Amino acid sequence: MKGFKNVNVYIEGSGIVKSSVVFENGKITSFQEEEGLLELNNDLIVVPGFIDKHIHGANNSDSMYPTVEDIKNISKTIASEGVATYMPTTMTQSEENIDKALKNIKEYIEKENKEGAFVLGTHLEGPFISPKYKGAQPEVYIVPCSVEEFMHYQAVSGNNIKQVTLAYEENGKDLCNYLYSQGIVASIGHTNATALEVIEAAKNGVTSATHTYNAMKPLHHREAGTVGGVMLSDSIYAELIADLVHVCPESIKILCKIKGLDRIVLVTDAIESKHLPDGTYSLGGQKVIVKGKEARLADGTLAGSTLKMNQAIKNIMDVLGIDLTRAVDLATINPARNLAINQSKGSIALGKDADFAVIDKNLNVYMTISKGRVIYNNL
Repeated sequence: MKGFKNVNVYIEGSGIVKSSVVFENGKITSFQEEEGLLELNNDLIVVPGFIDKHIHGANNSDSMYPTVEDIKNISKTIASEGVATYMPTTMTQSEENIDKALKNIKEYIEKENKEGAFVLGTHLEGPFISPKYKGAQPEVYIVPCSVEEFMHYQAVSGNNIKQVTLAYEENGKDLCNYLYSQGIVASIGHTNATALEVIEAAKNGVTSATHTYNAMKPLHHREAGTVGGVMLSDSIYAELIADLVHVCPESIKILCKIKGLDRIVLVTDAIESKHLPDGTYSLGGQKVIVKGKEARLADGTLAGSTLKMNQAIKNIMDVLGIDLTRAVDLATINPARNLAINQSKGSIALGKDADFAVIDKNLNVYMTISKGRVIYNNL
């Protein structure tokens, strides 16, 4: 396949227009019609491939499972959601188990597997977090922020860690400055940080908030908390799990109104139960009970989600009453800017990677393309 002929396409700077799209060697080369292009039903729209920078697993596989087949399974499964690029996300565990996961993801990346969504790198969620807001992370393995320990993990990963979730108040200043110097996203999360500490963190390299509202000090009128600090820090992108379980519609509206849509990043934070029926699953050796849209530990703690990225975009459209292109931005150009990969990903423009999702107005996905490769086809 070399492109699309005269389709509805969301082109950067132009909105949805009628145009052809041609790509070669994984890059967009032209918007001019030529021979051999695929024609689509007029009800379909070509948008940028989605980016999920915070996902643990899907279809009985988890990023902590140390087999290449598990990463391959996640990559192929989430392609059906329109995801063209993602970051397998680890969790707070023993150093030995984190090392195994990082080595496994490194091996997958080096093999350049072409069957599913592209693995940009790893999101290290923990172990540098707060015991008070550990969420579904095992407390026994939590440690204070440490540049030295991070450097160990980065070496094991083959320099593939692209984002680190951390509690800034747990000795995080030096680590945040180091991550910033290395071009790695420091994301404040699972944290008891005050609003003033978050504002300070933003000055020391923090550019992201992990699943905003969840597993962080809440907003209070006498201490604005982590949530208040995130809202006040213009440089921080706010991750959002828009499954309408983790965050209610009213709180979504408040966050988006204060931050502005340009600073909202949709993530799924999905676990191995995504794409599977209700039942009992696992997360970091902990039993997770999945019922409907909710995944919880035995004590009722939310443990990730079963959210699909295309559904997250649809939910945002419905809650905020925004059009399709604005909603798609929250899963494409916004995460690309946060990760500093917007020169190659996140929108449809000449010279950028040929990453596309073919959808209808209800966000049903019919085809996904990553770097010019068809990784899902339901046309």
